Amino acid sequence: MPYVLNTPQDQADMLAAIGISSLDELFDMVPADLRLDRALNIPAAMSEMELTSHMQSLSSRTQSADDTVCFLGGGSYDHFIPAVVDYVSSRGEFYTSYTPYQAEASQGNLQAFFEYQTLITQLTGMDVSNASLYDGGSSAAEAVLMCIGATRRNGKVVIPACVHPEYRQIVETFLTNLDVKLEVLETPDGLIRPDELAAAIDETTACVLLQQPNFFGSVQEMKELVEVVHKAGALAVVSVDPISLGLLTPPGSYDADIVVAEGQALGTPMGFGGPYLGIMACKDEFVRRMPGRLAGQTVDRRGKRCWALTLQTREQHIRRERATSNICTNQGLFALRASVYLAQMGPQGLREVANLCLQKSRHAAAAITANDRFTLAFDASTFKEFVIRDAAGDVDSLVKHAMSKGYFAGVPLGQWYPDLSDCFLVAVTERRTKAEIEGLAECLAAAPAKADVVKS
Repeated sequence: MPYVLNTPQDQADMLAAIGISSLDELFDMVPADLRLDRALNIPAAMSEMELTSHMQSLSSRTQSADDTVCFLGGGSYDHFIPAVVDYVSSRGEFYTSYTPYQAEASQGNLQAFFEYQTLITQLTGMDVSNASLYDGGSSAAEAVLMCIGATRRNGKVVIPACVHPEYRQIVETFLTNLDVKLEVLETPDGLIRPDELAAAIDETTACVLLQQPNFFGSVQEMKELVEVVHKAGALAVVSVDPISLGLLTPPGSYDADIVVAEGQALGTPMGFGGPYLGIMACKDEFVRRMPGRLAGQTVDRRGKRCWALTLQTREQHIRRERATSNICTNQGLFALRASVYLAQMGPQGLREVANLCLQKSRHAAAAITANDRFTLAFDASTFKEFVIRDAAGDVDSLVKHAMSKGYFAGVPLGQWYPDLSDCFLVAVTERRTKAEIEGLAECLAAAPAKADVVKS
């Protein structure tokens, strides 16, 4: 944001406007025992030129995906963003507008939401989409709550261990004050065994949260898993990578009940972890249980096409006890970015991006495992991510070494999976070049093992 200073006269005018004479008086309402009784170590004021230089110096210390070759994944990916996405989303009509409480004043936003919903239903093969949620993790948790309400089963929810561990943590938090048990189904080989899934489900199970591709990047036949879930009378929630749907079967085709996703890959920068975009779509029968907002298309009294907020199942609009969620807004700007991205790419473009991710990740896996020190942790088909096991068992040092050479090599898995403390997750998007992939492989192969460091 451009730097705009406030002159002493500006400050005096603002104080006069609210009826006080000084900044100290502004804080009189704060009890004295709560005020800081020491001087703050704040440097003297700077001119605009000095401040600009200072902020540029601070920002230069930060390593980002733009100045380091990025192989990070686990829900946040370094995908290419076409220039048109930034151009459209930065227009003042969208960038500065607030959420559309008044439909008559927000037709442009409502149309954008409606088009976003249409694109998401086409992408996922589902009947209906909402106008977005906060992120992939909270979307998964909201879907679980939807299932509990729809099935009226409050015994347990089943989540395989190969689902994103942070999604599992979020669901657990959402269920903290409910009498619903969260059961984690172990997946030692990185895949879900249908017979073990069937054994984990009983007549009290509300839903099973599945992920395709899963957290380890593995791709599994989903139709059989969904059939196992439905046979027990539970609902199937599927978390997807939206880019993967350029190649993989959409979840609507294998009868998923609710689909959720992290939409960051659709035109949003990695941004050090957020803010991101939560995607949710479902079958028609669950539409009135969806959290957030749904924009609909209709005609006005003159017969002209227009848009309205069709459903708003939140406590500010209906009786609190009937609200399906406390979601009070949506990620409108990021939903817009996703819409522009999908419209720009089209089905063929999305397929090409997905295919590039697939092919380049295969090349990366082969290049890294050409060194005997590294092996693939799981024997499964993958899309754009895969797990590498380091025989030296020193993943943290390995990742730090790669970073010192200009590579974000991957995400260490020991923080979530103690039995995978010698493994790290590598993601390869369409942005990675052959030279970058082979450079990473060479960098990892040259990294000193823990034993070598001790000997030296």
